[in-house]
Order: sequence, then structure tokens, then C-alpha cells
Amino acid sequence: MALSVGTSAPLFTTKDTNGNTVSLSDFSGKTVILYFYPKDDTPGCTKEACSFRDNYTAYQGKDIVVLGVSGDDEASHQQFTQKFSLPFPLLADVDRSIMQSYDVDGGGYAKRVTYVINPQGAIAHVYTSINTETHATDILADLGL
Repeated sequence: MALSVGTSAPLFTTKDTNGNTVSLSDFSGKTVILYFYPKDDTPGCTKEACSFRDNYTAYQGKDIVVLGVSGDDEASHQQFTQKFSLPFPLLADVDRSIMQSYDVDGGGYAKRVTYVINPQGAIAHVYTSINTETHATDILADLGL
């Protein structure tokens, strides 16, 4: 069961695509789109990532950060990012601690769930039923952008 709207987003620290340390607190004061997906370079996950890529300019300049999270390691994220020219970081959750804290651990992979975290650190929207091809534009519409 996904976390509820209004809940404080659990803090985390992990490595991104390029091996940089990333913490949720790094984005305090910004809206964070934290999308969990099962596996790099699989059909649905690729459609979802490319949806964010193709609409990324609509998120820029609005204090919105897009972060993808899966249980894949940094090397897998690097290949996926390069293959599809993804302009946003993917977070490596190899120990599944982020998945567990956000209640999206599907038993070795992340369930496809997206959280929109407001600038104050609370969950503002939860998406559990996702059209991978239109997910990025669906979020933009819900945010009134």
C-alpha cells in the first residue's frame, strides 16, 4: 500500500547514475517527482522514462526535480541513461531501502508508483495506476503546468 497524501516523505541518501551522493534533503524547497519503476531497459520502464525525457523541458525552470528509482545499480543506470538520452538522474536502490520506506518494494523490484513531494517535504500526489506513455504529461496536467 503506497504512502498517503499529506505524509512526510521519508528521507533517503543514495547514489545516482554518475555515482554522486543524492539525498532527498538536497531538494528542499523544490517539488520532487520521485518515480519508482521495476527495471532499467524493459518495455514499460523505457516508455515511462522516455515520457519524462520527452517532456523534461516542461519541468525545467519551475523548481521541479525528476528522479527515477529502481533496484538497478549505477552501471545499469548509466547504460539506460546513455541508450535513451535521459536528462534526469536515476537513483540506485540496490538494498531496496528507499523502496521499503516508500512502501513500493515488490519483492526484489520496485512497484510502479510515483510520488510528487511538495517543497515542504510532504507527499502531494500519489500515482499507483500509471500509463507509462503519458505519465509525465499526466503529472504536468495535475500540477496545472
